[in-house]
Amino acid sequence: MLRKLLRFLTGRLFISLVLIVVQLATLFLVLFYVQNNAVWFQILSGLSIVMTLVVVVRDLNPAYKIGWMLLFMFFPVYGGIFYILFGNRRLNRRLRDRLEQLNVVYQKGVEGGSYSDLLPMRALASYSNTLSRQAQYIVNITGYPVWSNTEVEYFPSGEAWVIDLLEELAKAKSFIFLEFFIVAEGEVWDAVLAVLLDRIRRGVRVCLMFDDAGSLFTLDSHFDTRLRALGIEVVAFNPLRAHLNSRLNSRNHCKVVVIDGNIGYTGGVNLADEYANRLLRFGHWKDTAVKLKGDAVWSLSQMFLQLWAFSTGRSENFAAHRPTITAHTDGFVQPFSDNPLDDNNVAENAYIQIISMAKRYVWITTPYLILDNEMITALKIAAQSGVDVRIITPHIPDKKYVFAVTRSYYRVLLDAGVKIYEYTPGFLHAKMFVSDDRVAIIGTINMDYRSFYLHFENGVLFYGSSVVRKVYDDIEDTLAICRPIDTEFLRTRKWYSRLVGIILRLAAPLL
Repeated sequence: MLRKLLRFLTGRLFISLVLIVVQLATLFLVLFYVQNNAVWFQILSGLSIVMTLVVVVRDLNPAYKIGWMLLFMFFPVYGGIFYILFGNRRLNRRLRDRLEQLNVVYQKGVEGGSYSDLLPMRALASYSNTLSRQAQYIVNITGYPVWSNTEVEYFPSGEAWVIDLLEELAKAKSFIFLEFFIVAEGEVWDAVLAVLLDRIRRGVRVCLMFDDAGSLFTLDSHFDTRLRALGIEVVAFNPLRAHLNSRLNSRNHCKVVVIDGNIGYTGGVNLADEYANRLLRFGHWKDTAVKLKGDAVWSLSQMFLQLWAFSTGRSENFAAHRPTITAHTDGFVQPFSDNPLDDNNVAENAYIQIISMAKRYVWITTPYLILDNEMITALKIAAQSGVDVRIITPHIPDKKYVFAVTRSYYRVLLDAGVKIYEYTPGFLHAKMFVSDDRVAIIGTINMDYRSFYLHFENGVLFYGSSVVRKVYDDIEDTLAICRPIDTEFLRTRKWYSRLVGIILRLAAPLL
């Protein structure tokens, strides 16, 4: 016990938190002092006015603007300072230029490659003109094309995903890329590590990238050092720094595994025991993942290599990681990524397009339901037009304050005809869209502000694939063990629960 306490007190988490608290305390003391000085009071008040105008004229989501306006209203002296410290979501020019250079490298790799992204797109247009428009939007904004010649497999649980992952990792011959928001030591990690070490002994290159903030409470400060000593290349994305800055908000929420460029995985599952129900924290953990084999894996490799090169500052030979096998076609597959450093909300817009184009149904699962006006409007119009819109959220939350905000959106959706269900066995972490038996999305993208505006995210669009039906069947089976939410349920909720949800909802765009 004493050793664990000493390890915590000397670890980066404790030290970083202490330094951040000291900085916050110092900031508030300084602001409290200068507000009594007439000159500084006028300067800070003027700064808040200027920052208010900046927020008004910037091309930002209205909910984000409202959040800052409320902050300026309640803290007219301090609001400007808060916005300068925490309101800017952009990286500095040097880092933005580096990311743009990597995008150029990727585009050259696609254009100069042996694959043609035109033939699958033309075939998709013949299959469905409306779906090809959605695919073209992804191509135009992100550069990630539509692929055929790709086999797909759907995993309705983290348990099934882990078993298959271990089997495929053990066959790796050239390289393994792993990218996760959370890595936690436990049964799952121990099993994965054992396979990775065996592959390293056989000359396989292993690269692991994890989000530093996402893994802050699950890994100790020496985790990466220990892995490097074992031969694993490791990067902690956007490392936690013991100083106040808005870059802490730009987290890497992606989950990508690539094996030899031929096999790729993505979905909601992290490398932690609860995702495979080896550890029960919030009841039964419901999650999903997909496996790609063939041409479309090339896009997952690019996603990983771009953020890897961005984080390490080292150039990579992108073309050396192309697929080397031919796979059977199972519909059309379009992996894509979204980053918070541009002005395009690709992930949210992909969701909205599916909702807007639906003719019969749209079924959705999401762990968090924190919506902006655009998403609410799309869901309401679809439901009011006769589309069967169903949303499943958890019944047992992992974060109670987020759960309170999620439930605050129920009434406006129910009144429009959207059907809402809560997954009663425990926590539902799967992020899935399926519509009209023709299109589905599996990925990392939650229906909240962090995923839509602050995180690096990724997903896969499936058009006319067997995955579409499997997602539908899985959601149908899940609905059988869910609790339908109705207006009577909302009426009987405690008044203070509703109040907390409303208050937190106003602050949600800023958190």
